[in-house]
Amino acid sequence: MTSSTKAKTSSDRNGWVWGFTPQTESWNGRLAMIGFASVLLVELFSGQGVLHFWNLL
Repeated sequence: MTSSTKAKTSSDRNGWVWGFTPQTESWNGRLAMIGFASVLLVELFSGQGVLHFWNLL
């Protein structure tokens, strides 16, 4: 390992960084999972699709 290379810690991996980096891809995946789960819960509890739930269709 050279002196310019630093080991990645879990805080570096989970930090909020702008641009196309592994950190932002991790956040993108996490937020997508939350959004998908939210849509499923709305459909489960309301008995109708999300667009019908918000009166958009």
